Amino acid sequence: MALVPCQVLRVAILLSYCSILCNYKAIEMPSHQTYGGSWKFLTFIDLVIQAVFFGICVLTDLSSLLTRGSGNQEQERQLKKLISLRDWMLAVLAFPVGVFVVAVFWIIYAYDREMIYPKLLDNFIPGWLNHGMHTTVLPFILIEMRTSHHAYPSRSSGLAAICTFSVGYILWVCWVHHVTGMWVYPFLEHIGPGARIVFFGSTTILMNFLYLLGEVLNSYIWDTQRKPPSWQGT
Repeated sequence: MALVPCQVLRVAILLSYCSILCNYKAIEMPSHQTYGGSWKFLTFIDLVIQAVFFGICVLTDLSSLLTRGSGNQEQERQLKKLISLRDWMLAVLAFPVGVFVVAVFWIIYAYDREMIYPKLLDNFIPGWLNHGMHTTVLPFILIEMRTSHHAYPSRSSGLAAICTFSVGYILWVCWVHHVTGMWVYPFLEHIGPGARIVFFGSTTILMNFLYLLGEVLNSYIWDTQRKPPSWQGT
């Protein structure tokens, strides 16, 4: 795709995430008033990640337009740093966390929605907002991956980063339970300690798998030996 259509598309996606976040925060749900607020839910954290990521994408597009043909080496150096940050965020956070949220939510929802999204929430969250949080994340991130080549970090550093995020969130969920006596997700109340350890371990493994899946998918979509560096093709 040409730069302008990609730019417009990214702006539209960014605005949609801003709308989703604003509408979600405007909802007066009891869980928002308890310890941790919205930040104890991975869905909300993912929405923030996606909004920040697409914000960086838009900023990168604007910077690329402003520096194109200027010949200013310092501006080009700063643009390369911005693109490196954009690529790192997609590889380590936006793709694996976004796909994880969509996949795990709908799998558990299909098995028993009360375990993750009780019917009571329908009184607070309209259907379009639910899909905005748990469905459109996947096509949005796939569109971004298809429209621009992204340079992945070294596999070891990428996996270390996603493991750090996964373990950090698991510890946060356990801390919320320690403080409040309640698990963030209802299904954790119905399984034993051993099963929770298995579940948490499995989610970390799944996050690592999704990171590798993103890396393979990115390589499949883009032949890096035929494409120019991402800072030239943005």
